[in-house]
Amino acid sequence: MKYDHLIVRYGELTLKGSNRKKFVNQLKTNVTRALKPLDGFHIKGKRDRMYIELFEEADIDEIIHRLSKVYGIKSISPVLKTEKNDQAMADVAVQLAQSFDKGSTFKIDVKRSDKSYPKDTYELQREIGGAVLKNVEGLTVDVRQPQHEIRVEVRLDAIYIYVEVIQGSGGLPVGTGGKTLLMLSGGIDSPVAGMEVMKRGVTIEAIHFHSPPFTSEKAKEKVIELTRIMSERVGPIKLHIVPFTDLQKQINKSVHPRYTMTSTRRLMMRVADQLVHKIGALGIVNGENLGQVASQTLNSMYAINHVTSTPVLRPLLTLDKEDIVKKAKEIGTFEVSIQPYEDCCTIFTPKNPVTEPDFNKVMEYESVFNFDSMVDDAVENIETIVVDKNYKSEKDKSTDALMEDLF
Repeated sequence: MKYDHLIVRYGELTLKGSNRKKFVNQLKTNVTRALKPLDGFHIKGKRDRMYIELFEEADIDEIIHRLSKVYGIKSISPVLKTEKNDQAMADVAVQLAQSFDKGSTFKIDVKRSDKSYPKDTYELQREIGGAVLKNVEGLTVDVRQPQHEIRVEVRLDAIYIYVEVIQGSGGLPVGTGGKTLLMLSGGIDSPVAGMEVMKRGVTIEAIHFHSPPFTSEKAKEKVIELTRIMSERVGPIKLHIVPFTDLQKQINKSVHPRYTMTSTRRLMMRVADQLVHKIGALGIVNGENLGQVASQTLNSMYAINHVTSTPVLRPLLTLDKEDIVKKAKEIGTFEVSIQPYEDCCTIFTPKNPVTEPDFNKVMEYESVFNFDSMVDDAVENIETIVVDKNYKSEKDKSTDALMEDLF
């Protein structure tokens, strides 16, 4: 079947009032980005839904695949647009029904938003259903649990007829909810946390703490790849890589062993807090899950949060681990996250980290050394890269250059 249009439904956008235009325009921008460099289509973003006109050369399957990953889209339907007359509707319905298996059931569902059309909903359903039964052998009507549903929308501009409703990602268009800074560790949780806030329309930049030689280049490449996968859905993401070795070594010299994890998290949060203000973000996002590890108890979170007044968003706070894993698999980050390259949080984990840190002891242990200048140095020496879906690491670029030389 060669469809001529796609209907893109907005979902939550329809709940917006006077500022709906802002959301629609941002979604159109995001859709345009997601579909580059494909051609063979024309996007028309309207108040209630988006229409994508398809030309002969359009790769419909690839267009739908890309649209399904765009936040703000509830569902997509490939449709045939017809003239506003009874015969045209019947002809298209028959054409669609010819692809149904013999012996299957169907129903006709008509929505008549153009109330000026001369026939009402029930008349149209009877006439179109009758035409299908007359012209397509082996089908029967079942209005309660049909195997196929032919949907007819009678609108002011034209009539749209379709069978499929393909689920989108839902949420709100990225770019409508402000900017945040994602603390990206390389594990399973933090990429999911980033995607969850972006689903609410928020833009992210990411921060990663790198401690060479204790953490390898493979660990860094792993985080870059996670960022690349996230960028496939939302466009380019800035990744800020913090040189954390000196700070981490000093923590382990100055702080009681059971409290080093708490202090490490606090120093990370201090660096992130400075960067938030430099990039104009409004919050910090992390993948913390209440009670999952020693640093994610309520007492630990209290002690860690105390170094910043910036809102800290924890979208995974109360989820079960299996739910987080399921989401990681859905967005495509799981297989990368479980690669065995350790980050700076795991390599220095004490044997018996405190799970309910005493805040006064945290302050006492950290007062032995003034970390201020080291925090400032870490911020000043951040390496920032922009990662998009086509990003190549230095290793990949070197391989490409070698191949060009050979051939």
